[in-house]
Amino acid sequence: MELTINKDKAVVVFSGGQDSTTCLFWAKKRYKEVIAVSFNYNQKHKLELECAAEICKKHGVEHHILDLNLLNQLAPNSLTRTDIVVDKNAPAEGTPNTFVDGRNLLFLTFVAIFAKQRGISTIITGVSQSDFSGYPDCRDVFIKSLNVTLNLAMNYQFVIETPLMWINKAETWKLADDLGVLDIVKNETLTCYNGIKGNGCGECPACKLRKHGYVEFKKMYKNSDKQ
Repeated sequence: MELTINKDKAVVVFSGGQDSTTCLFWAKKRYKEVIAVSFNYNQKHKLELECAAEICKKHGVEHHILDLNLLNQLAPNSLTRTDIVVDKNAPAEGTPNTFVDGRNLLFLTFVAIFAKQRGISTIITGVSQSDFSGYPDCRDVFIKSLNVTLNLAMNYQFVIETPLMWINKAETWKLADDLGVLDIVKNETLTCYNGIKGNGCGECPACKLRKHGYVEFKKMYKNSDKQ
């Protein structure tokens, strides 16, 4: 069966965190219809799924949560296991224990399958090589490689868009401000690895990166009217 590609629609990989929420509203400015897809992989900070659902409901975005519990079984890490403590600092070598092997690979593959069934070719994800925290699956080379692989695997012309790829956290805050959603991103999202909404725990790597970016945003863009 040949599917008609609808270029007025896009699917966003949506966690309910700072980056994906910024991407969601970025997409809403550019596409007539945006669908958000989240994943339940039995993460400890499962509150992020509630944040994602609340944001989508509030702003009229169709939202789906897909079950990916198998990832939890395959890749034990500090985000899914209570007996593994989140590293407070990046390790001298290798990836931090918050890295989930294959997560973005699987997320984007499942979202691509989801999108194709609806005749949608555009997939949007909030990965960033500028602030990638040592995660290899946030790099531009990985996204480009997977884009080609998905096209070949399904004989379909996907386009994976990465609005945050070459900007840092301060610039991501600025983008949210430009989109008019700074307060939503600051107060309603969940980035914290320990599952605390808004400003988070302040101690985990995700909170430190988020806070540092916000401080830098205020310094760099002090004339912003939404600080």
